[in-house]
Amino acid sequence: MAGIALTPAAPVLVPELAGAAAAEVAAFGDAALAAAAALPQRWIAIGVGPSDRVIEPDSRGTFAGYGADVAVALSPGASAGITDLPLCALFAGWLRGRANPQAHVQVRVYAADHDVDTALARGRALRAEIDSCAEPIGVLVVADGANTLNQSAPGGYDPDAEAVQVALDAALAAGDRAALTGLPGSIVGRVAYQVLAGLTERRPASATELMRGAPYGVGYFVGTWDPEPGE
Repeated sequence: MAGIALTPAAPVLVPELAGAAAAEVAAFGDAALAAAAALPQRWIAIGVGPSDRVIEPDSRGTFAGYGADVAVALSPGASAGITDLPLCALFAGWLRGRANPQAHVQVRVYAADHDVDTALARGRALRAEIDSCAEPIGVLVVADGANTLNQSAPGGYDPDAEAVQVALDAALAAGDRAALTGLPGSIVGRVAYQVLAGLTERRPASATELMRGAPYGVGYFVGTWDPEPGE
């Protein structure tokens, strides 16, 4: 595994969708592009959706459902037809197109209702697949934290959410995979982070935080993990 990039699943980071928020969130978008640019030519993106699904690199989609017809592709040779892609795949495609247009991205969507043991098992299985490949593969985790961090948050306000988000940010900043196994269901990207915990058997050799914050009441973290040699 060549490296791991961590980004939110945030349409507001796409300039055409940001509107008046563009200046406020620009640094998050820049950080997400920097994290993705550190990955090799082949990526596997991990995200959360209604059910398990594998989306191949020949796929193309659009952010039209989020307010602007911004087209994205998962590889330079993607088919011309637009398909209905989940947000994690759309954001992975947007990052690819700007950070490394020659990259190929396969997206692994995991059901949001998986329990922790299932998520960890999915991560271990994915690790076995990556280990069987001769070419370097980078992993892109596209996931949000709590969406209940202030009165205007999309999930409503939960006064206990701040402490949960602080703990998540600390775990991601430190590369503390064990802490990810205890995330509560209030974390929107819980399953994606727990798949990451199953994917990595040990703490990474280094973990770099690029950005953290909660624009509009949603917890965002951007950073990179560099796995130990042999991981």
